[in-house]
Amino acid sequence: MLELRHFKLITAVADTGSLVSASRLLHLTSSALSHQLRDAEERLGVQLFQRRQRRLLLTGAGEKLLGSARRVLSEVAQAEALCRANPKDDLLRLSTGCYTVYGWLPPILGEWQTEYPRAELRIVLEATRQPLEALLSGGLDLALTTDVPRQAKLSQTALFTDELLLVVPSGHALARRAHVSAEELVSEHLLTYAAPREQLDIFTRVFWPANLEPQRVSPVPLTEALIELVRGGMGVTALPGWMLPSQRQGLHALRLTPRGIRRRWSAVTRASRQRPASLTRFVQLLRERFASGGPKAPQLPLGTR
Repeated sequence: MLELRHFKLITAVADTGSLVSASRLLHLTSSALSHQLRDAEERLGVQLFQRRQRRLLLTGAGEKLLGSARRVLSEVAQAEALCRANPKDDLLRLSTGCYTVYGWLPPILGEWQTEYPRAELRIVLEATRQPLEALLSGGLDLALTTDVPRQAKLSQTALFTDELLLVVPSGHALARRAHVSAEELVSEHLLTYAAPREQLDIFTRVFWPANLEPQRVSPVPLTEALIELVRGGMGVTALPGWMLPSQRQGLHALRLTPRGIRRRWSAVTRASRQRPASLTRFVQLLRERFASGGPKAPQLPLGTR
């Protein structure tokens, strides 16, 4: 296969008409360019130039290769310019098991970016629902998730624990309860995130252990929409307390099951002894942020104890 030096040689000779002139343009000796030209022709098995009255003229094969050479060199030049315009030394690809997590990430991101101004953070939204798989496939560097990694190739750093609550409209019959069971939820209109049921805790930790399925389920893509639909009396949903809005009028929360449903959030990375310093620092900032507990939740009243 030809190399960039061959493409530069071909364009320089085509533009100047001689190896001597091309040598001045490329800052190489005529002898070195002569060897490069011979090497290129031997690799391709064709003659690229023919001599006519002290000038080197392209053959038919050379004309075709020249067009490709110009395109390749142009692409390389654009790539180099792009890299110079965005001089990032490192890339951190991040995703979480919940879109709403991005609400408490900005302060952490700001501090990290101050320490690593030449590092680039990229949010990988398409890995939100299956972050561990993305880590294993190499498409992700850090996942903030409640999923428990069961692979030796993954490393887990505990962050905080939250509780999944049932959110109902104020005045709902369940609002007077301290907790609710799966049997009591079966007949309710359940509003959930638009995700497979096996990825939703309300199914895997409430309904399925009781061998039950809710009678009516509606997927909703956004947290804000879930909350407003519940506020409007359209159904009930399950959310951690820190996701609930500070404006709590029209909403009430109660525990799921007598003991409650608690989830442990972790920062998960690929297990490696050579983890980039920027990634190690980001995980450290996360641990420091939640050393005294998880994200702060508004004081939404729970059901009667």
